[in-house]
Amino acid sequence: MASGWTTTSALADSLDDIRSSARITREMEGVVSQLVTKETLGEGIGLSWQELTYAKLTAQAVTENTELDNPQKISDTIMAITPTMVAVETFLTDRVQARINKKGFAKIGVLAQNAVERKKDEDGILLFATFTGTSDPGAGVTLASGFIASAAANIRGNTTEPGKDPIHCVLHPFQIHDLYNELVANVGTGILTEGPTSRVLQGGFDLPVANVKIYPDGNITIDGSDDALGAVFAKEGVILVQGRAPIIKTVRNEKRGGGGEHIYHYDEYAYGERQAVWNYSMQSDATAPTS
Repeated sequence: MASGWTTTSALADSLDDIRSSARITREMEGVVSQLVTKETLGEGIGLSWQELTYAKLTAQAVTENTELDNPQKISDTIMAITPTMVAVETFLTDRVQARINKKGFAKIGVLAQNAVERKKDEDGILLFATFTGTSDPGAGVTLASGFIASAAANIRGNTTEPGKDPIHCVLHPFQIHDLYNELVANVGTGILTEGPTSRVLQGGFDLPVANVKIYPDGNITIDGSDDALGAVFAKEGVILVQGRAPIIKTVRNEKRGGGGEHIYHYDEYAYGERQAVWNYSMQSDATAPTS
């Protein structure tokens, strides 16, 4: 018989090993898909969503003596966007489902849908590189609010076809930090009164620039030169065409691991540009902030 104090180490074999909590890895919520025009591809109308655009006509001055013989030709163009599918597959054996911690099991169900939403956001970000409008500082240069205002003015004032509000700006958080620094640069040089600078100093940069709302998106890639590519675009400038609605299918498999279920998450969509002059890329330095 042993003598001494009874501690937890003495009764280690009697202690239950229980997971008290569970969480999923946090990630950026989808941004781009929430800011563009959304259309749905109807059933029974083929593989592509198609939109006709008719060119402008020209009016002319006439008098009572004018014999009008100047017919304006009506012309059209068609744009087609073809949704494609994305998918995530997981497989859980019956044994896993019976033995896994219930708190953990309750969390893992959203992992696949999060992956689909992240893929949808990343595909929207890839579209930024195709934007032909440029009114940005460029690689290696610090972003300032004037570049965003300039892009917005070019969209609203385009002579070919002016864009209309809402106009959005999507940037990496490191790019937005440069806008923060721009606004609080003079803090400490005098009395700080209530206003935009005070608001940003307290709560971070959440102000519009030239009536353009700015959204952070951490899914934007920072390249090897510490640059990031965001964008300023009119909502009507980008279209997200949804094919089939997101669906989840399960398939029973008795041959694998004593039986289990394949779980398939599907989505079908595609992005496209409605009007190139309404979309501007916004490239700038995105070095991790240190001050």
